[in-house]
Amino acid sequence: MRRVCVFTGSRADYGPLFTVIQALHDDLEADLRLLVAGGHLVERQGLTVRQVEEDGFRVDERVDMVLSNDTPSAVAKSTGLAMIGFADALARIAPDILVILGDRYEALAVAYAAHISSLPIAHIAGGDLSYGSTDDATRHAITKLSHLHFTANDASRRRVVQMGERPERVHATGLPSIDRVVSMRFLDRTELDRRLNTRLRDPVFVVTYHPATADRQGSRAGVRGLLAALDGFPDASVVFTGTNVDQDGSTVSAAIHEYVEAHRQRSIATPSLGQTVFLSLAKLASLVVGNSSAGLIEAPAVHTPTVNIGSRQDGRPRAASVVDCGESAAEITQAIRHALTVEHQQQSHFVQSPFGDGRAAPRIVSTLKAVDLGSLTPKEFFSIEQSEV
Repeated sequence: MRRVCVFTGSRADYGPLFTVIQALHDDLEADLRLLVAGGHLVERQGLTVRQVEEDGFRVDERVDMVLSNDTPSAVAKSTGLAMIGFADALARIAPDILVILGDRYEALAVAYAAHISSLPIAHIAGGDLSYGSTDDATRHAITKLSHLHFTANDASRRRVVQMGERPERVHATGLPSIDRVVSMRFLDRTELDRRLNTRLRDPVFVVTYHPATADRQGSRAGVRGLLAALDGFPDASVVFTGTNVDQDGSTVSAAIHEYVEAHRQRSIATPSLGQTVFLSLAKLASLVVGNSSAGLIEAPAVHTPTVNIGSRQDGRPRAASVVDCGESAAEITQAIRHALTVEHQQQSHFVQSPFGDGRAAPRIVSTLKAVDLGSLTPKEFFSIEQSEV
């Protein structure tokens, strides 16, 4: 039986990984082990390790590695602490292969710990682009440390091969986050009101705004512009989800909580909704606003328009439901008004996600079980001139 360790460092990767974890959990030929760290273990982030356990999964190892500060220096130190903890955790788990999704610093730390131990790594969502975040370079670094690759689409697959990865080890499976959208039962408005302890009134705005770590000035301008723009829609119910554990995250979070305190009658903030509530709320909402990848990946899959602010997601493919805008209040207001038009709302009902067809998890798990692990190491650089990709 093949022992597969799946790493999750926050709600940001746990939601997209859920269907892969579930498939491995249910597969009698796989021995699933979970390594949990980062924001999952932080109280102000909602202590979302509890959600992992409530979903019926055993947490085999926990690595507490997040320092209280969110300066670049603190994040770098958190990465160092993480690597120390991951080295010990992986030694205890002794997996045959490690599965990582995405591009965050926690994922880079566990990838490097596995690399030092000569442990094969399977990476999900390599080859994507997001120029406005330091995660962009982190993602590419994880790709070079990995041996098996599952990408969102053919364009991302070509980029991974362009980085020197062998074509037969790079699979355009789609992202497993789309699987959850296709398969889940959505909560209705009554249930959402109960879980959020509020009464939602139309239009409903779901807002997720993270620091743009490669554009800190634009990031701060964006949160100011966003909150000012929301004042122009006084009839809207606004649900803010928490920021990531990132550089400058406290600045963004403080501005949002100050806004909610001043607008309690129509806005709430929660550190983490959980995937079921978030997707149900996104489906119910009139639009998703912010700079999260969820606005480009999951929102189009539930046919809800997105207002995407600033540079954080530059480089990712867009569905026609996405409206891009700058960081000023005037630009954000104009984008929201456009997204709320009948024409754009109707157009959004017919978009298709550029990130998959809802069948990624079975493809990923099948490959994880079948691949000859001995053939994955040592890695050799694949020169693009050798073959057509």
